[in-house]
Amino acid sequence: MQYGQFCPVSKATEILGDKWTLLIVRELLMGASRFNTLQRGLSSISPTMLTKRLNELCACGIVMKKKIPGQKGYEYFLTPSGQELLPVLEAVGVWGMRWAREGMPEGDLDVELLMLYLERSVDVNKLIGTETVIRFQFTDLENLKDWWIVVKNDQVDTCIHDPGKDVDVYFTTDLRTMIQAWMGDISYKQAIADKRLKLVGPVELTRNVSQWIKPSIFEGIPPAEEIHTNMMGAGI
Repeated sequence: MQYGQFCPVSKATEILGDKWTLLIVRELLMGASRFNTLQRGLSSISPTMLTKRLNELCACGIVMKKKIPGQKGYEYFLTPSGQELLPVLEAVGVWGMRWAREGMPEGDLDVELLMLYLERSVDVNKLIGTETVIRFQFTDLENLKDWWIVVKNDQVDTCIHDPGKDVDVYFTTDLRTMIQAWMGDISYKQAIADKRLKLVGPVELTRNVSQWIKPSIFEGIPPAEEIHTNMMGAGI
């Protein structure tokens, strides 16, 4: 879309303002590089649309497309101009935490995206031993209710089928609670006290979940309504 204005905001919006574009950049910033991995983080996008947006980002110099050595297909990497979008997306995320997350509808609670984020958030250096298996059961889902994260040395994989391994830690909860815990809207301790989360496993892991599952980078950012309420209560 062309706005016909010299303003740098309008020029940037011509490149970044189309649907899915910033979310593709988000996934690339988080380490995705292959087409199927990008699709996993953008489950509602069609392959045709993803291809179109990637080609547009390549054409404007934000993304570079490279052939995978010895294989079919391509990988996608951010150029310096694309990497410079990191603080832009962080600022958008902070704004979203304050102003756009109130009353999140059920349709926004994407279990596949959550599990991708949890997989990316595992800190293998904070786990004990060479292999750890974590099982998640979402009590409010009929489909995709059971998930496993298998950590072996530095490799972290997510499964929707039982990997046939002994489980170290069990999470039993509803999807909204798990999202809120990872986002920092509620602590794991509070979710357990409220009986919204059941956590079973060795105490060395269950008492320090947020140390080996790193929380969202937007953890601790209160919604604007909460800030306003606190200011009113303080007489400001």
